[in-house]
Amino acid sequence: DRGRHIITTSIEHPAVLEPCRYLEQQGFEVTYLPVTKEGLVEVDVLESVIRKDTILISMMHANNEIGTIQPIAEAGSIARDRGIAFHTDAVQTVGKIPAKVDDLGVDLLSVSSHKLHGPKGVGALYIREGTNIEPMMLGGGHERGMRSGTENVPGIVGLAAAADLAGRNLEGDMTHLAGMRDRLAEFVLVRVKDSWVNGSRTRRLPNNLNLGFSYIEGEALLLRLDAEGIAVSTGSACSSKKTVASHVLTAIGLRPEEAHGSLRITLGRENTDEEVDFVARAIVDVAEKLLAMSPFRRS
Repeated sequence: DRGRHIITTSIEHPAVLEPCRYLEQQGFEVTYLPVTKEGLVEVDVLESVIRKDTILISMMHANNEIGTIQPIAEAGSIARDRGIAFHTDAVQTVGKIPAKVDDLGVDLLSVSSHKLHGPKGVGALYIREGTNIEPMMLGGGHERGMRSGTENVPGIVGLAAAADLAGRNLEGDMTHLAGMRDRLAEFVLVRVKDSWVNGSRTRRLPNNLNLGFSYIEGEALLLRLDAEGIAVSTGSACSSKKTVASHVLTAIGLRPEEAHGSLRITLGRENTDEEVDFVARAIVDVAEKLLAMSPFRRS
């Protein structure tokens, strides 16, 4: 028992945040790292909170809401030098940007199949050799003794095939997606006053765009775009029905009303320039109509 201190970030997905909160109830101490206004963890801040009893650092490779890519290799180097296990949630990055475990310097890396066009209900956890982990389920010793229970063979094969295809087309997909993302952003930003991009403009997933609008309720934008056949969200897709402001957007310094006026758009490799142009025009049209109705804008 080396210690009971864990470090993670304030903008993690609930898949990490909720287990951390549970562990706090079990007597562990968790430090939640702040982020910059672009959603970046500062490596020197990470280094400053490491203690002798720190046993795990968990930092997402890229954020699911604002797309900011974290300095995982630098953080991994710090963890390795201190002998601390290092996990990254790479659900948003595998199949979107390079995510080689040796380059990142991680001990643990988690992947979700459906995020790279694979079947739903299956994922993978990379565990570096020599990393000691207790099994999450006891039983027949399946999956190298880590998760007992009959394997979902079709799902596993589907994930492997999806990962293979994503790896083959990675460079082309990155260029295609980033081009469409930037095209969409520029079209909206130059036409809708008081709009902005949440997150980093440079250290960003190629398929992610999170736009903020003053004087507009994001939910109203979402509903009107949905009527046009456009699927977007006002936060994490897992929690888009919640009315509370996104913890990610408030962590980067947005006021609750600004967070509620934000829209997340995620592109896929099968999207076309024509579809992006349609979405861009629809966002501008809907935003202008909502702004004309807004009592806050008139005041």
